[in-house]
Amino acid sequence: MDANERIERFLASPAFGVVGASPDRNKYGNRVLRCYLQNGKKAIPVNPRAKEIEGIAVVPSVAELPDDVTSISIITLPAVTEQVVDAAIRRGIENIWMQPGAQSAQAVEICERHGINVIADGTCILVVLGYRE
Repeated sequence: MDANERIERFLASPAFGVVGASPDRNKYGNRVLRCYLQNGKKAIPVNPRAKEIEGIAVVPSVAELPDDVTSISIITLPAVTEQVVDAAIRRGIENIWMQPGAQSAQAVEICERHGINVIADGTCILVVLGYRE
């Protein structure tokens, strides 16, 4: 699959998990969530410490994402990304987008070994979907 096909497959999900979503509107974890919402997409924030972000109920972990979530964006430190990928495999997530700065060579390799469509080449969903403040 080329990069555009990977993105199309990722965006075909009926709903998206935003792992590393933040209540702080200046953080990328918040901007990615708002980007999905600006584009009319259903997005579920994942954060173990928050209850609600941008008016949306938060789930504390990937394991607790609703069944219609088949794609997740990861906005975490690389060491955390590796843990998120393990949880995503157990949950049956099909597509993972590691935002710039979240990618880890080990996490990418694990995704590829498990047949997960992974985007981790520095492409930013904020650019692809046209995020605006």
